Amino acid sequence: MPSLGADMTEGMLVEWLVKPGDPVKRGDVIAVIETQKGAIDMEVYHTGVISEILHEPIVTLPVGTVMARVTLTEPGERAKVTPLDSVTVTPLDSISLTHVETSTPLASPVVRKMAMDQRLDLTEVKGSGPLGAILLRDLSGSNIDRTNAIEVDDAINTKKAMRGAIASAMSKSKNEIPHFYQSLDIELGNALQWLKRTNEDRAPDQHILLLALLLKAAAKALMKYPDLNGFYQNNQFVHAEEIHIGNVISLRQGGLVVPAIHNVDKLSVDETMEAIRDISVRGRSGHLRSSELTDATITITNMGERGTDTVFGVIYPPQVAIIGFGKVRETPQLVDGDLVNSEVMSVCLSADHRVIDGMLGAKFLNALSKQLQKPELL
Repeated sequence: MPSLGADMTEGMLVEWLVKPGDPVKRGDVIAVIETQKGAIDMEVYHTGVISEILHEPIVTLPVGTVMARVTLTEPGERAKVTPLDSVTVTPLDSISLTHVETSTPLASPVVRKMAMDQRLDLTEVKGSGPLGAILLRDLSGSNIDRTNAIEVDDAINTKKAMRGAIASAMSKSKNEIPHFYQSLDIELGNALQWLKRTNEDRAPDQHILLLALLLKAAAKALMKYPDLNGFYQNNQFVHAEEIHIGNVISLRQGGLVVPAIHNVDKLSVDETMEAIRDISVRGRSGHLRSSELTDATITITNMGERGTDTVFGVIYPPQVAIIGFGKVRETPQLVDGDLVNSEVMSVCLSADHRVIDGMLGAKFLNALSKQLQKPELL
């Protein structure tokens, strides 16, 4: 069971997408697990063949529990597994979905939510899971009468669980990380004019948004100041070899998720924009991959046009920094003795003082500003 955040202690195995004997390669989605962040597509860490499934859905397992075994097929690759005798496995009869005689079908929250969205009556679905539990695969291709949707309170429970996860992670951050804060107003006239010219001949769904430029500029500045890109673990800072930027996505039902966009420094602006669209859609529909929730090396939070002028974020451990982008606003400025209206954004840095000092933070923010003055080079 992977750890998908500092606050995660257990997860629910909802469905296997593979069976013993199936070949897999690193990064393949092999299972669906449910956490406080919702349903997550779990990826396999190694290339090989599924040799054994150790736990069947639906079961709640502590982080670190070995869920399956893989026979490696890539020469020299070593598996990283936790011995079975070092974890405590929750038995089936003690999980949260214990079967009782009731008219309410046995199903996980993710199945209930999907049924509610599709207006399916779960009482007419035959479950193929343990104790007759309804799994995701039992809903596919169903011809169930969709006019009699069951009423469930999973949306409320999911929101409560997510708020609890956020509270746990943020409390840990503020209790353990010595935060300090800096901000810089960055003039965005050049960036906005470049976006306007670039988007003129594009369909609306192909427009590049300012957020793509912000991510690219941040990635380039991180290349120059790598001490903001990494993790504080075991009382020392470890540089991250790659730049994976976590992007905070606000969910319509409340709460948030922070999936990572991988290798932003190596993407073009168009590729960055496509990655933003992709994780935004999947983040809000509950189809994120486990690596996207664990790989972020730094996080950005963007308030957008309906947000606030400034936002000072709370660092997500074990990262050491978070960048907050406020909304674009018109501000009068003196230019060559004349008072003109400039389009400005406040960019705020929250940093871990165990790793970063004020001068480094200031240099990073100014490097970020310089990158945004030449958007055509991003």
